[in-house]
Amino acid sequence: MKQASMQQFRAAPWPTSLKVISLVATAVLAGVSWAAFRAIPRGTRVPFAETFGTVVAATFPLIAVVALLFVVTGYEVGPGELRIQRLLWSTRVGLDGMARAWADPKAMTCSIRIWGNGGLFSITGYFQNKTLGRFRAFVTDPKLSVVLALPRRVIVVSPAEPRAFLQALSLSFPGLETAPR
Repeated sequence: MKQASMQQFRAAPWPTSLKVISLVATAVLAGVSWAAFRAIPRGTRVPFAETFGTVVAATFPLIAVVALLFVVTGYEVGPGELRIQRLLWSTRVGLDGMARAWADPKAMTCSIRIWGNGGLFSITGYFQNKTLGRFRAFVTDPKLSVVLALPRRVIVVSPAEPRAFLQALSLSFPGLETAPR
C-alpha cells in the first residue's frame, strides 16, 4: 500500500528573544551545576552526601539536554496528520475533524504555561489564554504562529512560512476555513 506523501516545512527561525532566553538559561543552568559540583562534600564519612551532591549537580545539565531534545525543527503535513519534527524523533498529532486554521501573530499573547517549556530552545507544552482557551504549542517564533482548531483541542505551531503551511493544510482538508473569526 502506498503511503500518502507528507509536505515538509521548516520551523520559524528563532527570534532574538528565544536566543537570549536560551543562552541565559543555559548559562544559569551551567553556573548552578558548577556551583553545586564545587559544594559537594568530599571524603566524608557519609558517602550519601557525595552521591546526593553529584545527583543535584548533574540535574541542571540534564534539564538543558532534555529541552534541547524537544526543540522543534520542522513540521510535516499530510492527510489527516501533522508531525512535529524534533531533534531525534517526531511527534504525531492527528488532525481529524479540523475545520479551521489561521495565522495569528498574537495567538500566544498573555498565555499562561500550564505544563511545558516556556523558552529554553523552543516554546512547547500546554498553555492557556483568554482567546484560545487551553492549547498545545510547538513554537519557535510566536509571531509566526498558526492556530489549528480541532474538535476537542487547539494546536499552535510556528512554521517559517505560515501561508504555505496553511495552503498545504487546505489541500489536505478541502473546505478548511483559513481566516480567524
